[in-house]
Formats: sequence, C-alpha cells, structure tokens
Amino acid sequence: MAHAVNYSQSWLTRPFTERSTQIFLGVLLGAVALVTFLNLAMPQDSALHVSTYTVTLMGKYLCYALLAVAVDLVWGYLGILSLGHGAFFALGGYAMGMYLMRQIGDRGVYGNPELPDFMVFLNWQELPWYWSGFDMAWFAFIMVLLAPGILAFVFGYLAFRSRVTGVYLSIITQALTFALMLAFFRNEMGFGGNNGLTDFMDILGFDLRTDGARLGLFIASGIALALGYIICRAIVGSKLGRVSVACRDAEARTRFIGYRVERVQLFVFVVSAMLAGVAGALYVPQVGIINPSEFSPLFSIEVVVWVALGGRATLYGAVIGALIVNYAKTVFTGVMPDAWLFALGALFVLVTVFLPKGIAGLFANLGKKKKADSSANSGTEQEAAA
Repeated sequence: MAHAVNYSQSWLTRPFTERSTQIFLGVLLGAVALVTFLNLAMPQDSALHVSTYTVTLMGKYLCYALLAVAVDLVWGYLGILSLGHGAFFALGGYAMGMYLMRQIGDRGVYGNPELPDFMVFLNWQELPWYWSGFDMAWFAFIMVLLAPGILAFVFGYLAFRSRVTGVYLSIITQALTFALMLAFFRNEMGFGGNNGLTDFMDILGFDLRTDGARLGLFIASGIALALGYIICRAIVGSKLGRVSVACRDAEARTRFIGYRVERVQLFVFVVSAMLAGVAGALYVPQVGIINPSEFSPLFSIEVVVWVALGGRATLYGAVIGALIVNYAKTVFTGVMPDAWLFALGALFVLVTVFLPKGIAGLFANLGKKKKADSSANSGTEQEAAA
C-alpha cells in the first residue's frame, strides 16, 4: 500500500522535475506577470504600456493554446486525429455563456428578470429546464467540465468500443461537430440561434467591461494553461501515458499483451475534452460572444494546423503553434482578410513537407546538432592533448 502511495506522489510531482516543464512554466508565468505589470504600472502614454485591448487579445491566444494542448494530448500521444474538438470548446463556451446571460437579469433590453432577451423576442413563456441552475456560478463551472466530458464519454465509448480508428474516426468527429453546429443554429434549441449568446455584463460580480476584469481573465487564462499543461505532462509521463503511446504505435500488439485499449483511449479523450471545455469557458467572457460558428469543422481543422506547426507529442509545441498562427491570423485578417485561408493552407503544406515534426522538432534537431558538435570538439581536443 505504501508503495502505491509513493508511486502516486511520483506520478503527480514528476512534471515539476522535468526541465522542459520548468522552462515552459517559467516562460508562461513570467510572461503573464510581465504583461500584468506593464498594463498596471506603465502610464498609457508610455511605449512600454500594454493596453487592455492587447491584454484581451493575449488572453484569447492563451485559451487557444490550452485547446491546442488538449488536441495534442489525443493526437500526439494517443494517435487519434480529432477533427471535432471545436465541439468541446464550444460546449464549454456555451455553458459559460448561459451563466453570463443569467447574470444580466432585468438589465436586458426587455427587462425580463428570468428570460434572456432572445427568448423574450421569440415569445418564450418560461425558461427551459436545461437553463435551470445557470444563475449559480458553481453549477455553471461544473457544467463547463461535465457538458464536454459527458459528450466525449458517450461518443468515445461507442467509437472505441466499436474499434473505429484512423481516418474513419476523424470523419466521425468532424460529423459530430457539424451536426452540433446545425442543431445550435436552430432557434427552438434555446441557445440564441445564429446570433448565439452575447451582451454579457458581469462575471462573479465583476463588471466585464472594466479593465480590471479583463486583466483578471487574462491571468486566469494563463493559470488555466499552466494547470492544463501540468495535467497533460503528468498523464504522458505516467504508466498510462506509456500505454497511450503503445496504443498509438502498435494498438493490436497492445491489445494482445492484455491492455484494455478502449479504456485508455476513453480516459485520455474525456480529459482532453474537459480541457477544451475550460478553454472555451475562458474564451467567451473575453470575446463577449459565443455562437454556433465555434462548432464549425473548419475551426477544428485549424486547431490541428496549430498542433502540426508547433510539433506533435510535445505539448509545448502545440502552444507555440497556437500563438504563432493566431498572431499571424490577427495580422493577415487586418491586412489581407480574403487571403488568410490561402495563407493557412499554404502554411500547413509547408510544415508537412519541410517541418514534419514542427517547430519543436526543429528545436530538438538544433539541440542534438549542438550537442554533437560539442562532443566532436571535445574529442578533438583530447586527441590533440594526447
């Protein structure tokens, strides 16, 4: 029993002993602290001041980075190319959006203390049962995890139990998010139809329109990314993670030696979906809207491009890819909005051809080359001394 406890403690604390994790957390938390300082301490006319708009934009990037880490967990370490993780992201966002809509109360356009404005406009007479409880923050936060988690559990149980793999599983995940997009577009679903949920005012009693609330959400997004990264590193560094890689590389052999592959796949898939839901929940109050376009299959494919660019099976590479692509998207959509999708497609092709292991793989190769050169120089010096 004591041995099991020690192993559990090692499994939980192992990420903090990894140099890559220490560097990642140091850079992430240091960047969050620096942006916070420059936003609060520097006067607005200073060149070093970080505006609230920029803080909100960075917070959105951090949410995307957490989503990319969730995708990398299942694609990089489990070998499941999910083209539907946007569905879990959107479900977490809708759960948060429902809470934020309930916080508006009678301050809406129609002044109804119970019904959101879009329900009053559509002549709804009472609040749907599935909106009950979203006036309480703790319930909404639980649903942020449960909504995507339950969907992932049901979908994963049926798919993995039937041993659907490869491109067929990818197509099914894409069909799932497309079906949800079509459903949420319908007004009778009670989620705002094509307009979605918007006009948010408060979160946990704080006015969302204030600079302090925006900064707080940015910090929360940074902390969530750090915790999500640690959770994923703990999983991939454990026995479960090693079995996941075995399932990715040789699923039939892993089954043959006695592992229940479908259980491993299901657990990792559900954890990944929950992380995506948290990312969506933090994203919504920062952008101020959630609508069915977040379910778009194109968005899920875009997330895969982020991970491919950064580097699969590294986690930190997924963060790098998400930050680079979304920053480029911000720039391109401002300069050449019609050319962005072409640029994204070209980027994916170039990465696939010239950087099959992504930016993280390029860093790893440079590190190996530097180490090899150092060893060669050391050997030459020893020969000269002899």
